[in-house]
Amino acid sequence: MDIRDLDIAESVLDLIGNTPLVKLGRVGSGVPCTVVAKLEITNPGGSSKDRPAVTMIDEAEAAGLLKPGGTIIEPTSGNTGVGLAIVAAQRGYKCVFVMTDKVSSEKVSLLEAYGAEVVVCPVAVAPDDPRSYYSTAERLVQERPNAYRPNQYHNQSNPKSHYESTGPEIWQQTQGCVTHFVAGAGTGGTISGVGKYLKERNDAVQIIAADPANSVYSGGSGRPYLVEGVGEDFWPDTYDPKVVDVTVPISDAESFEMAHRVTVEEGILIGGSGGTAVAAALRVAEGLTPDDLVVVLIPDSGRGYLSKVFDKSWMANMGFAGQKGLVVEDIVASVGKRELLYVTPETSISEAIEIMRNSGLKQVPVAKGDMPIAAAEIMGSLSEDLLMTLTEDSPEILNESAELHMEDKLPIVGIRESLDEVLPRIDKASVSVILESGLPSGVLTESDVQSFMSVRQTSEDASK
Repeated sequence: MDIRDLDIAESVLDLIGNTPLVKLGRVGSGVPCTVVAKLEITNPGGSSKDRPAVTMIDEAEAAGLLKPGGTIIEPTSGNTGVGLAIVAAQRGYKCVFVMTDKVSSEKVSLLEAYGAEVVVCPVAVAPDDPRSYYSTAERLVQERPNAYRPNQYHNQSNPKSHYESTGPEIWQQTQGCVTHFVAGAGTGGTISGVGKYLKERNDAVQIIAADPANSVYSGGSGRPYLVEGVGEDFWPDTYDPKVVDVTVPISDAESFEMAHRVTVEEGILIGGSGGTAVAAALRVAEGLTPDDLVVVLIPDSGRGYLSKVFDKSWMANMGFAGQKGLVVEDIVASVGKRELLYVTPETSISEAIEIMRNSGLKQVPVAKGDMPIAAAEIMGSLSEDLLMTLTEDSPEILNESAELHMEDKLPIVGIRESLDEVLPRIDKASVSVILESGLPSGVLTESDVQSFMSVRQTSEDASK
């Protein structure tokens, strides 16, 4: 027996690519044309990032940029890290991956399972901030001997991998009948590489970028949104805007709802970015004809989001899903909604105290950025009582900045989160932050809760 004659791959790297297409017959039943999904979740690492991982390392080796025993260092939301870890395992490299604190805990654990070192950085900082995951990765490259950073946001091997594999696969699988291709734009590698190939075969094919609302691709600043692995706060070199015909912004709520729909109705477990892509594909398909064929790329599985998108408590706490019984919204409806007031890290203590006094709030969040802010951009809080005590002994503190005297973050509650879940969590908090569709939208005070519960108790007593 010659093992070379058997249908056995030489290594797991040979299993990357040739992912299937499947019709989305249930979620797509309301549109006039056929919508099919390119299931990149069937790659060995579970995502489309396996493709550029191999190509980037192949070309780095050929150029002498990565030598035996070297270390691969890369900022990643998780999937590129897994692809690179698989290549590293096969070729004997060490890996260090830098992630933001926005990513799910499963992704950190997954990379560590492959033997990688993971460094977690704050998401609510600018790309050029020394604490950002981009800056941290660059510093580590300088510190570690024989280190190589693939730099997926600027490495043209990224779109090249999709031009050479994903694009031709789609063309062959649809026998050239594809009329619209939809994919998320993170690094831009997938949509640029696939889009370039398809347009070379037929320049009438429409290339649609599915983008989180507020990402730069859809005209935003890059903040705030919660969907992971898609959208950006800067323009990567690997994104080719000439290839993209239309960009469709999709909210976090739409993305997460569609991820649940596809999982439940189609039996395909997809993540939030997959939900973004499918939501955009269906929106585009609404205006098409039966002769059109929409291919939407599903970049990864929902297994990496079980503690977030598919966790009922997290979805409720972030203000997306509703729970049974009395909810926070009932309090808001009863006592009225309080405006979200916050101070920036640079706000002076004297100004912060004045804001609290004028608003009647005993505490305020400290957060970066302009409204709307993200929950992740809340850095801590200030307490009027503590500040007054401090300034009695040291009046000069009044001129100091808020970030020098921050306390812990205030509790967060979802607008439709159950009071049974919320009340024990905010028992000793004078102020809590209300989240609606993932964004801070107001505050809830201790007196609001007491007033609501008192009125309810009086009502119940009267009905007896």
